[in-house]
Amino acid sequence: MAFELPKLPYAYDALEPHIDARTMEIHHTKHHGGYTSKLNGAIEGTALEGKSIEDILANLDMDNGAVRNNGGGFYNHSLFWNILSPNGGGSPTGALADAIDSAFGSYEGFKEKFTAAAGTRFGSGWAWLCVHKGGKVEICSTPNQDNTLMPGVGCGGHPILGLDVWEHAYYLNYQNRRPDYITAFFNIINWDEVAKLYADNK
Repeated sequence: MAFELPKLPYAYDALEPHIDARTMEIHHTKHHGGYTSKLNGAIEGTALEGKSIEDILANLDMDNGAVRNNGGGFYNHSLFWNILSPNGGGSPTGALADAIDSAFGSYEGFKEKFTAAAGTRFGSGWAWLCVHKGGKVEICSTPNQDNTLMPGVGCGGHPILGLDVWEHAYYLNYQNRRPDYITAFFNIINWDEVAKLYADNK
């Protein structure tokens, strides 16, 4: 089965004013759609065809640029849409909150470190909150469409929260003001989904 562009769990305008509808539509249909079709083309007729995206990325030949870039783009955006919500914001609770407090001292400590990871990523890339087996969480960033499932990239572990800091994710509304976009992101995080990913992968 070829990979398919997932539907968004909300309307394109649902995240306004934090992310505008036009950006969401272009980001989803053009960028994510492009990664999806190019990934399918890159794996067609190869041993990777029929494998899960997680399996493909975990065992990736990092010199295979087509699969690395488009597989990463497909996976990263599929995660990104689901950890956003028009009813998001607030702060994590339960076991995830405990893990964040243990790693960063407090939710505010987490926000500060995550903001730094996203804000200091030179050029295009992602900031991640990852969970390691045993439940420890860690923050890191990766360039381009790399993610922490790939061999030797970032902090390892399983990504449970990611922020896209490619300019296509925010430029129509924020232009060069990446810090404002990062600040807005915290208002639309779907902490219930992040907590589920934490529980499933710790």
